[in-house]
Amino acid sequence: VALSFLGCTEKKEGGGREILNVSYDPTRELYEQYNKLFVEHWKELKKENVTVKQSHGGSGGQSVNVIQGQPADVVTLALSHDIDQIATKAKLLSDDWQGKLPHNSCPYTSTIVFMVRKGNPKNIKDWDDLAKPGLEIITPNPKTSGGARWNYLAAWGYVLKKELGDLKSLKDPAKEGDVNKAKDKAREFVKNMFKNTKSLDTGARGSTQRFVSSKSGDVLLAWENEALYFQKMEPAEGFEIVVPSITILAEPPVAVVDKNVDKRGTRDIAEEYLKFLYEPAAQEIAAKNFYRPSDKSVMEKFSDVFPKAETFTLEDVFGSWATVQKEHFNRDAIFDQIMTENAK
Repeated sequence: VALSFLGCTEKKEGGGREILNVSYDPTRELYEQYNKLFVEHWKELKKENVTVKQSHGGSGGQSVNVIQGQPADVVTLALSHDIDQIATKAKLLSDDWQGKLPHNSCPYTSTIVFMVRKGNPKNIKDWDDLAKPGLEIITPNPKTSGGARWNYLAAWGYVLKKELGDLKSLKDPAKEGDVNKAKDKAREFVKNMFKNTKSLDTGARGSTQRFVSSKSGDVLLAWENEALYFQKMEPAEGFEIVVPSITILAEPPVAVVDKNVDKRGTRDIAEEYLKFLYEPAAQEIAAKNFYRPSDKSVMEKFSDVFPKAETFTLEDVFGSWATVQKEHFNRDAIFDQIMTENAK
């Protein structure tokens, strides 16, 4: 009886329900700040205390964790494929999840840039420089990290653009021969780039810490938000950011994990948690953490924060994540092939 009474007292004093946001590596600071805003918003909206817990890691690994039973109420992962896996393998949410929120359920975007040491001693200016002998690249593992898959695809797309001149050629049947030659060039380039990669961490934050804290490597392939954040947090190091001539628009999506929230009785909180991400106050938090907000007025307000970058989308070059995963990242697909070849 005493324990039951204490439990009721703690709930009354400490707050009501709890939700878990399972996210990818570099969003720790973003959601620490957003969660405080949301808790205040929910208290004002529903007169209820709520607690938001966070889990972070490589996006692919986080997806597997949810499939294997981690009780996520919401997932905020690095790419749609990782949420698709939760839908198809575990049936925890519907296949049409991406149409339930604006901008294909992507409240913010990012891109891929190079982070180099003070003075850019290796004179790294564009993707071509990453394949030069003697360079040490830091990037996470595309098998476990969403950011690493964006890195890989950004490099691949750069070569296609360089060889074809126009990415529209990829969809022109008359240029199939040229496209196939360009794809061969892209494969060779990415192979050489990974020859220069000395370690493959499971997540993006691990690679950033390796570059920043352990002072390993000449260049870090990084989310733009991660590079800008650590440039701000480590001013004494003098890190510089190089924006390549063309890169990829990285679109990290969010979703409610339907079966989990229905089981836990948290659907109303989880849905509002993601919906509120699109509000101006939340969009400003995203921008302050160097994610490009989807709200145009907020983006305009913070436009001087973000370097200009020419980007292409995944759909422009590769079609869908299902196609990309099958061709590049599944077992024995192109990434595994080039790593095997490099190991010989």
